[in-house]
Amino acid sequence: MKSTMIKAGVVGATGYAGSELVRLLCRHPMVRLVFVGSRSYAGKPFSEVYPNMKGVCDLVLSDDDISRASALCDVLFLALPAGIASNCITSELLEQCVVIDLGADYRLSDPAVYEAWYKVKHGSVGLLAQAVYGLCELNKAKIAKADLIANPGCYTTCSILSLTPLLKAGLIKPSSIIIDAKSGVSGAGRSEKLGSLYCECNETIKAYGVANHRHTPEIEEQLSWVASEGASGKGLTLQFTPHLVPMDRGILATCYADLNTGVDAGQVAQAFHDCYDGEPFVRILGEGVLPETRWVKGGNRCDIGWVIDRRTGRIIVVGAIDNLVKGAAGQAVQNMNIRFGFDETEGLDVAAAFPL
Repeated sequence: MKSTMIKAGVVGATGYAGSELVRLLCRHPMVRLVFVGSRSYAGKPFSEVYPNMKGVCDLVLSDDDISRASALCDVLFLALPAGIASNCITSELLEQCVVIDLGADYRLSDPAVYEAWYKVKHGSVGLLAQAVYGLCELNKAKIAKADLIANPGCYTTCSILSLTPLLKAGLIKPSSIIIDAKSGVSGAGRSEKLGSLYCECNETIKAYGVANHRHTPEIEEQLSWVASEGASGKGLTLQFTPHLVPMDRGILATCYADLNTGVDAGQVAQAFHDCYDGEPFVRILGEGVLPETRWVKGGNRCDIGWVIDRRTGRIIVVGAIDNLVKGAAGQAVQNMNIRFGFDETEGLDVAAAFPL
């Protein structure tokens, strides 16, 4: 494993995902955080915005100057809204540092699909071919060589990890997939929004983005690659419905699919073990043992369990992650570890906090 420390920067450091990145990077033994950027809080110490970081990260926040940050860093994390990164990242910048983008700009291979779902024009279509989708358990070898890594979305991470073993082993009908997912309020970001106010989201649960949520094409593209063993990133169509629930953190994805004829419980269990045995951040709970968000909160793990409904011939797979850790900042650090030759668990191998 690599033993040389690297310099890191976070642009968009005061959002929920960005601040979680700062927290994780400050405890990483092989990283020196040298840049924190925020358009809204430039000139203020990071610990003034997040007092829990006083004495841990007192760096003064700079403007979100990606070009200047790249000259200071070996790795630069971008925690920005869609449409910004693609207009700032260039081939020349990627020669200076590795970029791990927590936004959506490089997750989809087809710019037309990106522009249709995100309603913004892609600013660097020429870089899409070299961007690697950073779902660590699926693309580790490519991540290790990449200079531009597209960190997956939170819903997508949980859904893809939950369904990949079944598709890879050919145990389910791809056209039958339905994903019913729930997210904590932090998934909506830290900006002021009516729907995120306490009185608007406490003591209620609601579906949103029904039939048009932006994570849908990302899930479809990646699962299409899995189902076709890399022959094509297109073709699979599924139903995805997200819900907002009154908790701070967490994603719970309940995934339904029709089993192929003759598939038994042993084949299902073997498929999950074939995919994830040896993966440090996926815990296979097994049949009949279903995950809860409280057991992954604050940690980088994805818990997966399932039930086979023999009456209907379907399987119900349930996955749980912390949307800010495995669904964002933790996975970004995991990507960094792989790319720079550190132990994959460095700075991340901590149990979930409970109660929290």
